[in-house]
This record gives sequence, C-alpha cells and structure tokens, in this order.
Amino acid sequence: MKPPIALLGTGLLGAATAERLLDKEYPLTVFNRSEEKTRGLRRKSAKIAPSAEAAVTASHRVILMLTDFAAITEVLDEMPPDAIRGRAIIQMGTISPAQSRSLAERIGASGGEYLEAPVLGSRPEARKGRLQILVGATPEQLERHRELFQDLGRSITHFGEAGKAAAAKLALNQLIASLTAAFALSLGYVQKEDIPVDAFMDILRESALFAPTFDKKLKRMRERDFSNPNFPLRHLRKDLRLIMSEMKQSGLEVPFLEGLDRLVSDGLNQGLGNQDYSALYNTIHSE
Repeated sequence: MKPPIALLGTGLLGAATAERLLDKEYPLTVFNRSEEKTRGLRRKSAKIAPSAEAAVTASHRVILMLTDFAAITEVLDEMPPDAIRGRAIIQMGTISPAQSRSLAERIGASGGEYLEAPVLGSRPEARKGRLQILVGATPEQLERHRELFQDLGRSITHFGEAGKAAAAKLALNQLIASLTAAFALSLGYVQKEDIPVDAFMDILRESALFAPTFDKKLKRMRERDFSNPNFPLRHLRKDLRLIMSEMKQSGLEVPFLEGLDRLVSDGLNQGLGNQDYSALYNTIHSE
C-alpha cells in the first residue's frame, strides 16, 4: 500500500489532483474550507477531514493546493505548530519566491520539512498525471518524494533551493496571460477585417509565431463560450498582479502587463471572473 497523503485545497486543480492520487491508490485525506467542493471526492473514497489540522495529522506528507499565500497562512495559523512537526509540506500553488522562502523558514522552525512544487497544467493534465512539476528543494528532498511527483506529473524539473521554482512558475504564468491577450488581439483584428480565420490559422500554425495554446483557445474565442473553465479569469488576475509586483521588484519594466491587468479587471467587472481565462477575448474584441 502506498503511504497516505493529505491534501488541503480542493478547488479545480486540487480536486483533479486528488482524483489522480486516488486513482494511483494513495490513501487520501482532504480538507477544503468550502465543504461542498469535497463531496465528489468523498464518493471516490477520499476521507474528508473536519479541519486542516485533522487532515495534516492523518499523514506525514501534506500537499497544499490553496488559492494564495494568504490562504496558506490562514490555514497554518489555525493549527498548533506541533501539527507540522515531522511532516513534509509540499506547496504546489502559485506564490512568490519570498513567500515560499518564508514558508520554508516557518515550517522548518516547527520541525517540518518544506518543498515547493508548483505545477504547469490544469485539470485534464492533473487527472492524467501529465502535470509539469517545478521543484524547489534539496536534491535529497527531491529523491525522497520523487515517486509521488512521478505519479502526478510527466516531467519533474529541479530548480534548486526553495524560491527558485516559485520564480520560474511566475515567469511561465506571465506567458499564459500575455500569449492569450496577444492571440485574442490578432484574432479580433482578423475577424474585424473579414479575413478567413481558417486561412489565418493555417499560416500561423506553419510559422515560428505559433503557440499550441492558440489552438486550445480558438474554439472558445470564436464561439465566445468560456464555460467549464480549467483556469478561471479571476485566478489569472491574482497571478498577474503577483507577477507584476515581483517583476517590478526585480527592476523589470512591465507597462504592457499593467494594460493587460486593466483588460482582465474589465472582464471581472463584466461578470466573467468564474469563466475560462480566454474570456479575456471579450474585453479585447467586444461585440
């Protein structure tokens, strides 16, 4: 039998990751502040903990898939420090390098072990064990938890100490926002000029300009159907603001991201926050 796992945070990605763990026959205990998000997992044989502390004490390995650093801090603040002692805390959400390093210090001071392992991919990849996992930890820590990462992902990249993988994840998520906006703008212009979209896409796919995400979002944009999201627009804004803050602190210029943040905020004001992030198209190409 595989060793038990506790998972805190069963939102879209957290729930899909939990399903994968159950499919790989890990005994799993989950906790989410909104209990209704755990009901489907209960039917799949996951144990539902009444509190984060109860979930953590059920296992020596704990995966955090919480919304942001504030949510992680809130959950940790609700537990006595001794709850962490002797346990490995694996942080898989998107937070800043400084936030990750502060967690490493806090958990280490409580006698726990900390690894950062943010992921690239969404629900389909999580369910199939095809996530790309970015690891910030010592080489020894990575080896101790490699089997778990292999069950969750198709690739594991070790970036070094805690904070490095968090930074790499922000750099990648910047491209999620920027590529989506750039494609939405070009697609909107093509449609405004009555250029055949299929002909435009044929040229784009054969060029060095093409990114696979364009095809993944094309149908949604053409049909303006942004339902059943894998990554909602409100989460994109949360990440975008974190990215801008971090990159400014690094001395980088981000004016185009500030304009993009305005477009994303317009989408939230239009009630698109819970729709797929490709709904950004509606704020660039309004009907």
